[in-house]
Amino acid sequence: MPVVREFRLPDLGEGLTGAEVVRWMVEVGEVIAVDQPVVEVETAKAVVEVPCPYGGVVTARYGAEGEEIAVGAPLVTVAVASAGGGAEDTASSSASPASSAEVERPLVGYGVAESRGARRRRVGAAAAPASAPAAVAVAAPVAPAEPVAPVAPAAPVVVPVISPLVRRLAREQGVDLTALTGSGPDGLIMRADVERAVAAKVAAPAPAAPVAVAQDGVVPLRGLRKAVAEKLSRSHREIPAATCWVDADATELMSLRRQLNATPGPKVSVLALLARICTVALARFPELNSSVTEDGSGIVRHSAVHLGFAAQGERGLVVPVVRDAQARSTEQLGEELGRLTESARSGSLTPAELTGGTFTLNNYGVFGVDGSTPILNHPEAAMLGVGRIVAKPWVHGGELAVREVTQLSFTFDHRVCDGGTAGGFLRFVADCVEQPGMLLRQL
Repeated sequence: MPVVREFRLPDLGEGLTGAEVVRWMVEVGEVIAVDQPVVEVETAKAVVEVPCPYGGVVTARYGAEGEEIAVGAPLVTVAVASAGGGAEDTASSSASPASSAEVERPLVGYGVAESRGARRRRVGAAAAPASAPAAVAVAAPVAPAEPVAPVAPAAPVVVPVISPLVRRLAREQGVDLTALTGSGPDGLIMRADVERAVAAKVAAPAPAAPVAVAQDGVVPLRGLRKAVAEKLSRSHREIPAATCWVDADATELMSLRRQLNATPGPKVSVLALLARICTVALARFPELNSSVTEDGSGIVRHSAVHLGFAAQGERGLVVPVVRDAQARSTEQLGEELGRLTESARSGSLTPAELTGGTFTLNNYGVFGVDGSTPILNHPEAAMLGVGRIVAKPWVHGGELAVREVTQLSFTFDHRVCDGGTAGGFLRFVADCVEQPGMLLRQL
């Protein structure tokens, strides 16, 4: 007889206590394979697909879409075949040695769908155990006189998609991923492939949709948006922040970038140059690479610069972290910034890549604005903001000239330093922007 195994929500990352059910990927009564994703959940860090380590028939699933599930709470129960075939206690968590129909393996990496059953089958499986919490029961339980032998999982159709956001885009636009040919490495389906399929669909004339009447409503704070709201509220409530700013002539910095990119090798971005300036400035003013302890009784000075930077992804604003930025060359900073930015856009950042920052660089100039007074990324003590670089009239060498000018702002926790230190840091950054050759003295 089949043995019912209960699969609970695993720990998905650093300090996460739960996740919200975004979408169920299996139905009750469906046959699943080992490590097949069964549910898509959203944490405070990312959207991930959770694979089940058991292969067999899904007998129950717990939690509706939009519901919060705690780590360690039941997700699904699966009826797997026992090796002996005799009567066993189906509520037992132990079973006979694994057979070809019952295999348990460690969970594969979240967000990477190694197998997805595109052709699903439903069978009449045993109902969920009576002691289990309330769940969706099997629609057609088998009569005791006619037990149904467990059915071996069908060979799943592998869909070469890594990004959960690509899967979500395809689902929302009604695109069949199994019908697409991926343009990525080894046939990997990319976002552009889905967008081309959507464009082909909308090219055909569609019936006019009825006019919807706009109504007021409440949009719930969930997942990443909720986590961001809570963190910003805490930062604004606990940190006595102050901001100072200065205009800087970035003409020489932009000229240096053009010179660097005229030579063979990886291209150097403005963000990479600003990141290098930040690491040099923090070496000169190490008290700004710090954070205040939880109880407010001390200041933690960080020896390494884990540089966070603001990046806009499909799920909203995120802050990926470049580890040990002070130990990387300008080219290495550019490569890591580029990799993390692409991961932010595709929604594939891991929880580890979104935590542990000690200082943040915020380039809000990409939004076409000059200045900002941002809220600090708690528990960090400082943030450098950079506005757009734009041609403006400027006095240069005693004469009026058109120069490439930017506004720099510096927000800091007034508990870790006074205005003199903050002003000194910002002035040093501005001097490096105006005269990037100064960096050679610090390297």
